Amino acid sequence: MEHYLSQKQGLVSKALGKYLPSASVFPPLIHRAMRYSVLNGGKRLRAVLALMAGELLGAPNSKVMPYACAMEMVHAYSLIHDDLPAMDNDDFRRGKPTSHKVFGEGMAILAGDALLTYAFQLIADKIQDKSIVAKLVGELSKAAGSVGMVGGQVLDILSAGLPVNRSTGRQLREIHLRKTGAMIIASCRGGAIIAGASGRQLAAITSYARNFGLAFQIVDDILDVNGSKKQLGKTPGKDAKLNKLTYPALKGLKASQEEAEYLIKQANKSLALFGKKADKLKELSDYLLTRNT
Repeated sequence: MEHYLSQKQGLVSKALGKYLPSASVFPPLIHRAMRYSVLNGGKRLRAVLALMAGELLGAPNSKVMPYACAMEMVHAYSLIHDDLPAMDNDDFRRGKPTSHKVFGEGMAILAGDALLTYAFQLIADKIQDKSIVAKLVGELSKAAGSVGMVGGQVLDILSAGLPVNRSTGRQLREIHLRKTGAMIIASCRGGAIIAGASGRQLAAITSYARNFGLAFQIVDDILDVNGSKKQLGKTPGKDAKLNKLTYPALKGLKASQEEAEYLIKQANKSLALFGKKADKLKELSDYLLTRNT
C-alpha cells in the first residue's frame, strides 16, 4: 500500500505542477505563494481517494485527475488559512515555514482565496465530460462551504474551551464530519461521478467515505496526543494546548482507537457490492489504522 500510495502521490504532484499557474505568470508573487503551499509535499489523500473511486468503476486516472487536483488545491487553501495567527497560529507546515511566515499574512490569505477559486476553474476547463461539470462543482462547493469544511472550522473554534463530557460527543462528531469528512466524501463521490456511478454505487462509496473520514480524523487526534505529528513539523499536542475538542480528550486513547477500528470495519462493509474490485480501497482504510504520520 505504501508503494501504491507513493505512485499515486507522484502522479498527483506532477499534475498539480502542470495545472497551477507558473510562478512567472503576472503577478508572479501570488502564483509563487500558491505553488509554495500546494507543492510543499503532503499525503495527497483526497486526490488519491478520487482517483481510487474512479478506478473502482473503470475510469482512468487521467479522466479524474483534474478533479483530484482541484480537491488538493482546496485542501491547501484550508491549510493556509488554518495556519494563520487568527486561527491555529502555526509557524511550520510539513517541516517548512507556513505561507504567512514566507509571504506575509495578506499574501497568504490571497493565496488561499486564489487556490479556492482556481479549483473551480480547473474543473470547468479540464473535465472532458461537460455534462457532469455542474455536479462536480456542486459536490466541491457544498463540501468546502458553510455546511461542510468551513462550517466544521466554525464549530471547531466555538468548541474550544468547552468542558469535555458526554454531551459534547455529538458536537465533536459534527466537527469531524464537516471539517475533515466532507472533503473526503466529495473526493470519493466526485471520482465515482466521473466514472459514471449508478445511484446504488454512489451510495455505497459515500458510506465508505463517511466512515473513512471520521476514522481518519480520530487517528489524527491520536497522533497529535502521542507526538507522531512532530515528524511533520507540527507541534505535538497542540490541539490540547488550544483547548480543542478531540476524541482522545473525550473518550481516551484506547476507546478512540477502538472507535476508529469500528468505523473502518463499517467503511469496508459498505463496499461489499463491488467484490474484489474494492480491495485497494479496503487496503487503504486498513492501512489508515497503522499510519504514524
